[in-house]
Amino acid sequence: MIKASGVHRTFGGVSVLRGVDLAVSAGELVTLSGPSGSGKTALLSLLCGFDFPDSGSVLPGPASWSACAVLPQSLGLASELTLEENVALPLRLAGREVTGVSELLAELGIGSLGARYPAQVSFGQQQRAALARAVVAKPAALLADEPTAHLDAASAVAAVRLLRRVADDGTAVLIATHHDAVHEVADRVLLLADGKVRG
Repeated sequence: MIKASGVHRTFGGVSVLRGVDLAVSAGELVTLSGPSGSGKTALLSLLCGFDFPDSGSVLPGPASWSACAVLPQSLGLASELTLEENVALPLRLAGREVTGVSELLAELGIGSLGARYPAQVSFGQQQRAALARAVVAKPAALLADEPTAHLDAASAVAAVRLLRRVADDGTAVLIATHHDAVHEVADRVLLLADGKVRG
């Protein structure tokens, strides 16, 4: 489950999150909308343990890739690893058999690029590899920040389809996005505005 209870966070004297409450259950895909600067990225950072609230509580917080996978806007691919190695990393860290990597890359339209390094592909292709890395270990929770922001229409369709399937398979999925195509497949659409979540 993904949960925030009474979360407050201030940056530089500005109150960005003002008592945020939300919950995403297993098997549910929830999208988070709101204008740029409304605090969507800040909230996801708190939920995954990259940052800590001034007050309130969050779940899951710091965890393994199997418990909580993250797709940040910065992507965070390891430059010294190929795309295929990046995607396999959560499985290797968990001591699990490496399976499904090539299939995920193919599903996202980058199956022929697995042996390339991040610097050798476009940012959109990197984003698809980062999405594959986020879902390969079948995490209990997935937090994604603008996962289709750098994708063309066809690539975005494949990404949205994959995110929906991941939720249908039992993962709690929370996505911060401006993309209508992502909102359309959501079970619920929440709005973050004025430091609070509504919806």
